[in-house]
Amino acid sequence: MAIKVLDEERLGDRLRRLTVQADSLGPEEWSVQVLLPRGWSEHGGGTRPLLTLHHGGLDDSASWTRHTDVEHLSRDDDVLVVMPDGGRFGGYADWRSGPQWQTFHVHDVHALMRERYRASAVRAVAGVSGGGYGALLSAASHPGMFRFAASLSGPCTIRSPLAATTLLAATGIAGRVNPFQMWGVPVLGDRHWRAADPLYLAAGLRGTGVFLSCGLTGRPGPLDPPGTWSAANLAEPVVRSTVRPFLRRLHGLGIPAAAHLYRDGTHSWPYWERELHRIWPRLIASLGARSRRSTGSRRSTRPRRHTRSWRHTR
Repeated sequence: MAIKVLDEERLGDRLRRLTVQADSLGPEEWSVQVLLPRGWSEHGGGTRPLLTLHHGGLDDSASWTRHTDVEHLSRDDDVLVVMPDGGRFGGYADWRSGPQWQTFHVHDVHALMRERYRASAVRAVAGVSGGGYGALLSAASHPGMFRFAASLSGPCTIRSPLAATTLLAATGIAGRVNPFQMWGVPVLGDRHWRAADPLYLAAGLRGTGVFLSCGLTGRPGPLDPPGTWSAANLAEPVVRSTVRPFLRRLHGLGIPAAAHLYRDGTHSWPYWERELHRIWPRLIASLGARSRRSTGSRRSTRPRRHTRSWRHTR
C-alpha cells in the first residue's frame, strides 16, 4: 500500500488522529485527523461518503477541530470527515521536484479511508486559504471525482502576476520552501504551472458543485475584536483578485457556481467557520448523506448564486 499507518490515537468519541507515512511524500511522518459518524463501528457494515477538509499555510491537520466547531456541526450527519496534513506551504499540488501532495490527498488518503473506515467513492472537498486552492485543484484535476468543491479565501489561480508573486514570496519567506521546486520558474515552466492552476483546469469542474467566498479588503470586520490585524490579511484582496476571473471562466463554460463575496473581514478562522456553516447543508446534500437532524433544526444558509453585478454582500 502507498500509505502506511504508524499510530492511531483516540482523541474523543468520534475523533481519531493517525500518524502516517506515504510513498508520495517520502520518509517524513504526517498526521491525518478523522471524524467518524456517530454509531460507526469497525465491525459494522456499509460505506459512508467522505468529506475532505484542507487547512491553510503554516497550519496542520488539527486546525479544523482547533479553530471551528466542525466536530459538533457534523455530529448528526452520516459522513466521514478527513482532515489531512498539507505541509507548511505548497501542499496541494504534485511538485515538479519533491513531494506529490495531490497524489497523497486525492488517492492515498482516500485509499486509507476506504480500507480503514469504509469510505465510499462519493466525495466532497473544502478548504481554507491555500487549502481552498487545494480543494479547487483536486476537483478540477479529477473531473467527476468530487460532488462538491468549496474554497474559503483560497486563490482560484496561481498564474496571474499578483497571485504568482504573492505565492512565491509566501512560500519562500514564510513557508521556508523553495518555490521553484514546485513548478519551476514562471513562464519558463508554464506547462507545470498550468497543470496546477484551477483557472486553466476549470472545465474539469463540470458536474461539480462549486462555492467560493472571500472578503474584499482584508480589514477587520464584524467578527474581529478591536485592533485585530495581521500581515496575513493582505492575502484577502489578493484572493479576491482571482475570484472574478474564475467566476467569469466558469460562466463562459456554462458551469454554475455560488459565491459569498463580502467586503470587510480578516483572513482568519472566524470568517471561515462562518462560511463552513453557510455551505454545510449543501456539502451534506451533495454527498447524499443521511442526517439525524430534525427538519427544522437547521437555519437556511443557502449561498446566493453569483451574478454579473458582483455586488458585495455582508
